[in-house]
Amino acid sequence: MPRLELQGLHKHFTAPGGERVRAIHDLSLIVYPGEFVCIVGPSACGKTTMLRLIAGLEVPDDGQIRMDGRNVQGLPARDRRVAMVFQSLALYPHLTVAQNIGLGLRLRKRPQDEIRQRTDAISRRLDIGNCLSRRPFELSGGQRQRVALARALVRKPDLLLLDEPLSHLDGPLRRQLCRELKALHAEFNLTTLLVTHDLAEAEALGERMAVMQEGRVVQVGSAQELRTAPASPFVTEFIQPGLI
Repeated sequence: MPRLELQGLHKHFTAPGGERVRAIHDLSLIVYPGEFVCIVGPSACGKTTMLRLIAGLEVPDDGQIRMDGRNVQGLPARDRRVAMVFQSLALYPHLTVAQNIGLGLRLRKRPQDEIRQRTDAISRRLDIGNCLSRRPFELSGGQRQRVALARALVRKPDLLLLDEPLSHLDGPLRRQLCRELKALHAEFNLTTLLVTHDLAEAEALGERMAVMQEGRVVQVGSAQELRTAPASPFVTEFIQPGLI
């Protein structure tokens, strides 16, 4: 059974002038348990909106979102067992690292001992155990990224959504955290969707890549399949610019 199934999703937004803007159009995608899928496509093609629909932060106009066979339409974000790491990281500057990591557990009214134990365990795993009393402004970019990941993973979600979390990091640190993401995925066997504009990153991390165009997923496959059997000239040009 698929861990995640998106069926015919549609989503429009209203622009400041009153115009309806189509963000997602007839989008369908299947993701299997434990799979790492990378979502790629040009800017403004709907990648982030798709993640927000899955997380329950936006409501689709039409279509279905099913998780483990269950339709989650109307289910609040806090009840979906989905964790999302935003491009901005969205850390709370007035909270310590430990408080940022444990925030989701506190909102779910987990016991203090459990929050402390799980926070300590995941912070050690991500090598930020010596940062728990600090605040985000006292951390390096890589440490802030690890805090955001720890906050997502401490909840033990069924599905992890990553919205270009490495885009603001320099090359060496980005490659280091790519390796860390791959290791974490293998260790936790965690179903993961990663939005990225970096094709090399998508190929290194994803078991499959989903190519989006104008609010739709137009092809899903391995990097090799996308190169050797592209579904359209758009996919060819996006995956191998200048080939046609």
